[in-house]
Amino acid sequence: MLQITLLPARSDNYIFLGLDTATGFRFVVDPADAALVLGALQGGTLDAILNTHHHDDHVSGNLALKAATGCTIIGPAADRDRIPGIDRAVAEGETVALGASVAVVMDVPGHTRGHIAYYCAESAALFCGDTLFALGCGRLFEGTPAQMWAALKRFRALPAETRIYCAHEYTESNLRFAEHLLPGDAALTAYGAEIRAKRAQGLPTVPPLMGQEARTNPFLLADAPGMAARLGLAANAEPVAVFAEIRGRKDRF
Repeated sequence: MLQITLLPARSDNYIFLGLDTATGFRFVVDPADAALVLGALQGGTLDAILNTHHHDDHVSGNLALKAATGCTIIGPAADRDRIPGIDRAVAEGETVALGASVAVVMDVPGHTRGHIAYYCAESAALFCGDTLFALGCGRLFEGTPAQMWAALKRFRALPAETRIYCAHEYTESNLRFAEHLLPGDAALTAYGAEIRAKRAQGLPTVPPLMGQEARTNPFLLADAPGMAARLGLAANAEPVAVFAEIRGRKDRF
């Protein structure tokens, strides 16, 4: 099983420091700040970096951590030219050994052209970078609505108990948009109260659970009955068109 520690970084990033408790294997996901990670390690080893995509707030700690610890840097094959210090490029269906634990690689372009996620079934953990957020999803900087919708459907199909290790604390902003889009939704109202209580205490809202997100995240509900009509689209609109409309509205919100 994996023990995962959240390291808040920059203004709203999360770095995830993982420990395989059976073997002592340590890894970090999307290290935005090398000094922060080294401080958390307290002189211990670091075996691997897992990068989900190339953005600076996910890879800027790569080279310093590699120089300090000799760790292996693993990242997306489709973006190997933009991952600093990459040692191993991985793609859809490949596995990454994290000590006795195993992560399966998922190709999920949309936010960027080469975005990947790492799914650890035994630990019910999904490291999804900037593809899925609590009550949100990533902006489409390099991909298409069809690519992002396909990725989100794959995530939604994971077990309800899957913990979503998304890389930003965007939840309150996403909540305001979700409430605007789905006023009066009972499940969202209850979830929103939990979110606001956590943030009022300075607590993270990450990781949310997939089952909760599947019920309340508007980006995962593009194919829900009535969603197209709610947005003023034809009742038979394709889900990808509904998703694109939701994403566009969030961009302008």
